[in-house]
Amino acid sequence: MKPIIFNNTVLRDGHQSLAATRMTTAQMLPVAPTLDGLGFGALETWGGATIDSCLRYLNENPFDRLDALKAASPRTPHMMLLRGQNIVQYTSFPDDVVEAFVRCSARHGMDVFRIFDALNDARNLRTAVRTVKASGKHAQGAICYTTSPVHTPEKLSALADELVEMGCDSICIKDMAGLLAPRITHDLVKAIKSRHTLPVIVHSHETAGLALASYMAAIDAGADAVDTSITPFANGTGQPDTVRMQAALAGHPRATVHDPRVLFGLRKYFEGVAEQLAKFMSPANDRVDSDALCYQVPGGMLSNFRTQLVEMKMADRFNEVMAEVPVVREALGWIPLVTPTSQIVGTQAMLNVKFGRWKNLAQASIDIALGKYGRPPGPINPEVLALARKQSGQEPVAGRPADLLAPRMPKLREELAAKGLPVTDENAVLFAMFPRETEAFYKPKPAAAGSSAAPAAKPAPAAGAPAAAAAPGKGARFALTVNDRRYEATVEVIN
Repeated sequence: MKPIIFNNTVLRDGHQSLAATRMTTAQMLPVAPTLDGLGFGALETWGGATIDSCLRYLNENPFDRLDALKAASPRTPHMMLLRGQNIVQYTSFPDDVVEAFVRCSARHGMDVFRIFDALNDARNLRTAVRTVKASGKHAQGAICYTTSPVHTPEKLSALADELVEMGCDSICIKDMAGLLAPRITHDLVKAIKSRHTLPVIVHSHETAGLALASYMAAIDAGADAVDTSITPFANGTGQPDTVRMQAALAGHPRATVHDPRVLFGLRKYFEGVAEQLAKFMSPANDRVDSDALCYQVPGGMLSNFRTQLVEMKMADRFNEVMAEVPVVREALGWIPLVTPTSQIVGTQAMLNVKFGRWKNLAQASIDIALGKYGRPPGPINPEVLALARKQSGQEPVAGRPADLLAPRMPKLREELAAKGLPVTDENAVLFAMFPRETEAFYKPKPAAAGSSAAPAAKPAPAAGAPAAAAAPGKGARFALTVNDRRYEATVEVIN
């Protein structure tokens, strides 16, 4: 039997789920060579909320981050999370923008594109999958796992059939809220493996305390890989810790082994990073919360949402908002809760609590009700649909939403030129998704202005770093210059 493969998520989902996506490139680079040398199946380094966070909070160009991490860890495939027609934003984009984004990402070194649609509407995956394949990269189609009266194992397995039909290279069971129970995981993996020969990857979160046991069940059922992270950006609302997962497999015929000394050094390093990101981390995200089985909110959203409620002076109403989430979810057609639907449902739940149920319907909620994000898995609540129609003056969309969107890339290039911004495909796709943030990134910064980015953490043991040779325990400088942006760190070598 083949050993199970571990993908590592610490540089993306790990800190997105536990530290509101605030880890900087400078904090990542010192240990990128170490991670690269451990033999993981893939390093998840990009996508999801990291691109937004780079521009909005960290004053970083996300493509520069990808370049730097790829240069520092060239041996292990890099993986990103792509929201299908939403790319890495919260609304749908025309096909030409999706295609340009995928081509740019591939050109900057992205290897594995994990592509999902928040509604599990396969129509919203086809453009991204087709472009990834045309770019010579790995297209991994994802099934967003959730539970509801309209979600059945048969429907989830049928989605796997569609992913295979459209040419995906592998299939990911994406359990963003940590809902997978061990037996269900086993049966779902078995069902997919019995019908298809593609590799199956299982991704979960320890939010409800089920992920490690579900991973074990997935491995017994023949899954090819699982996602793990590294403490303190693991467990809780993140993925199971690599050391913990490895220990759970002791004696198992499919056990895999990554050097425990190196993993210990990584943990010590990331503890230093966590100290610097403490204001973005909540003890509530570290504990097992069985209430998550009811409100089904993903780990990444929980981390960011708690921060947002504090900013809105509603921290004391967290439980009320969470209790409203299932109500909103059902009203919007039992949609799975994953970006962007988790943020849409969470925002509407907050508005319902603050102003009264359905007294203030957010635009994104209207768009979900009218089918602008795709086909909801269940019926829309009649009251909400009537309000959406009245407030928008529009009728529900028929067909694939992106078919109604005109191409935008030529116009985006014109807008960049008019604003005096560099006219590149990279900037065009960033400007399409985050116009204000992209423009602000290029504005001259006052010399005395402080950066919102946290400083780099203390060096950690690293193996295989592409830096000057150093004796064990001795520090060596590690520097990269990417697109005229210089990143520096110190690494140590252990024997």
